[in-house]
This record gives sequence, structure tokens and C-alpha cells, in this order.
Amino acid sequence: MSFLSIPFHNLIDITMKILDTRDPYTFTHSWRVAGMSEKVAQLLGLDSEYIEIIHVAAHLHDMGKIGIPDAILNKTSSLSDREYESMKTHSMKGFEIAKKIEILQGVSDYILYHHERWDGGGYPEGLCGRAIPLGSRIIAVADSFDAITSSRTYRQGRSYEEAFKEIERCRGQQFCPDTVDVFLDNQDEIIEVIEAANLEIEQHKTDYVYK
Repeated sequence: MSFLSIPFHNLIDITMKILDTRDPYTFTHSWRVAGMSEKVAQLLGLDSEYIEIIHVAAHLHDMGKIGIPDAILNKTSSLSDREYESMKTHSMKGFEIAKKIEILQGVSDYILYHHERWDGGGYPEGLCGRAIPLGSRIIAVADSFDAITSSRTYRQGRSYEEAFKEIERCRGQQFCPDTVDVFLDNQDEIIEVIEAANLEIEQHKTDYVYK
């Protein structure tokens, strides 16, 4: 079945509604990450089907958090080392879910490796450089940018300007240089995507309430 098929997008919609019920932050975060990842993939000149795959993987990159205990997922203070190790399993849990659903197998590796680092210091396998799938490298930048700019109960989100500077600082260390360069060279477009995603989120929530 094609990634562009209507039944497939129905599956994604169902999954996102489950995420929203389980953790509203993960739902809104993933929506923005998907928008940014799609835009970066377009700017990199990737083909349309690969762009769609990355977009879907970004929507689902945190779905493994469904398997993280509420006490950790919703904690309003810093995680202990043990809790952090538990949180880190979400990428593997998401991978395992995707691998069990035939139509999602094509996005499973991007979910698994979205916390790998360019310098090899990430998880779950410590991949480095171009051994990390391109889709995961793209999602990693968008994921971090949104995390930096989003407010949580335990901290205030930082400005777009601060977040762009942090992404630049981590170029070639945490993040793929090529991906960072595209991200930084098109800051206005990235911000437009975020703002459009926030409007879509509000519309989606309105539709969900009344359907």
C-alpha cells in the first residue's frame, strides 16, 4: 500500500489521536516536528515519496512514549538517571510498534534512530555520521528545535532566535551539518511552518471535539 493512500493517512490520524489522549504535549510536538521535517526534506531536494515517508516518521517519532509510565512521562521536575534511562527506551518501543504494522515498517528505522548523534554519542546504538538514516537526521534537528522552543510545566520555552543559535552550536556534534545548514539558511520558512502547524493543531482539536 502506498504511503500516499487515504487508508494509510486514516491510520496516522488514529495513532495521533491516541497520542493526544495519552500525552497532549507529544501530540502537538510531533505535529510541528512533522511540518519542519517535511520542509527540510523538500529543501534538500528529496523525491516526493521519500518526503512523505519522513513526514509520517516525524509524526510518529515519539509514539513509543505510549509505553513510558505516566510518573515519568508527566513528571514536572528533572528525571533521575534511572527515569532518564527508561525514557530513552521510547525510540525502541516506537520501532517495535512500527515493525509489527506492515504499512509502518518503512518508517520504523527513522523512529528508532532519531536520537542518534552525528558524533556517535546518541542512542540506542551509538551510530555516527552518515550511518544514521537521513530521515532520522532531519527529524533530530526538528525535534530538538521544537523541544527548545516549547514551554513545559518545569521550564519556559526559549525564543526562536535562541533555538536557531543552539542548533548552530551543535552542528557537526549532535546534528548532521548538511541538515543544519538547510535549517539555518531557511529560518523564515521554518517559522512559517511552525505557525501553520499550530493553526492546524487548533483546527484538528476543534474537529475532534465535534466529530
